[in-house]
Amino acid sequence: MHVSMEIADKSTREFPMLASLANQTSRDFRNLAVRRKQTVMAEHKEAPLSTGPKTLDPNEYFHVSPENRRIQDARAAMRANLKRQYQLQLNNPHRKELIDDPAQTRWSYARNNPYPHYRVTFKTSLMGAMFGIFPLFFWYYVFKTDRDRREQRIKDGTQDRRLCLSS
Repeated sequence: MHVSMEIADKSTREFPMLASLANQTSRDFRNLAVRRKQTVMAEHKEAPLSTGPKTLDPNEYFHVSPENRRIQDARAAMRANLKRQYQLQLNNPHRKELIDDPAQTRWSYARNNPYPHYRVTFKTSLMGAMFGIFPLFFWYYVFKTDRDRREQRIKDGTQDRRLCLSS
């Protein structure tokens, strides 16, 4: 560190133009660092109808209690152990049986048997009505009004009634 300062002092004495350039670049770097510090944490405004995940809270990142840290470490150790066991089974050259992945088994069971685990809520009821019942009423209204309008034009004699097989 001391040697580099001597070289910098010597170079600025011999080349004054270089000194001004060095000062300019150091100012630029300082300004860049200040700008970086300002943009590290962007202004975040939460959406009005939803809350952000709990993990985005800075208190969850920086102020974790020792008990929570211990729980997180235990979970990470359990995941690492399960991953190691799975990798050992997967890479075993002498295996004859299929590898049982419990997460895959749970997922496929839940996917194939949704009704025992389905819970009726306001949101699911609303979605069922929107995508199951409302379209039926909508198309009924569209076809009925179109037919009534066509029949009224036929009664009035304003409908063009040429033979047309396409409509």
